[in-house]
Amino acid sequence: MDFRLIVALLLLAAAFPAGAQSPENDHTDQSTVLALENAWNQAVQQKAAAALDLLLANDLVYIEYDGTLMNKTEYLSSVKAQSYHATRIMNESISAHSFGEMVVVYGVYREIGTLSGGKPYLRRERFTDLWVRRKSAWVCVISQSTSIP
Repeated sequence: MDFRLIVALLLLAAAFPAGAQSPENDHTDQSTVLALENAWNQAVQQKAAAALDLLLANDLVYIEYDGTLMNKTEYLSSVKAQSYHATRIMNESISAHSFGEMVVVYGVYREIGTLSGGKPYLRRERFTDLWVRRKSAWVCVISQSTSIP
């Protein structure tokens, strides 16, 4: 998936109007946010900071698998770092639940990549993300992951 497709997904997600909540709206919101979760994975793999900037709230709180706490700027810097390259990020399981103008996503994903010096790594993590609708667009405000041995 290239950068243009990621941006197209983001624009499509922003096109869904915010209206009264109904089971149909809940399902649409959940589907939209799950698509954004997949776009996030692709953006990290491609180090597409501009796409990630659209997905993440300016006041993002990001808690890394090792307990490191980051804001949006720090997270984007970590993704762009040359010492880190995720070659594949895939969701193993993922679920979404709507709560009005919020969607909570939780699941398990696997990340494969290389660290500086070409050292390979494999991580499997359980995560929870909180998405909120702001100005008709969904953005992630809190993301937390925990390493699974």
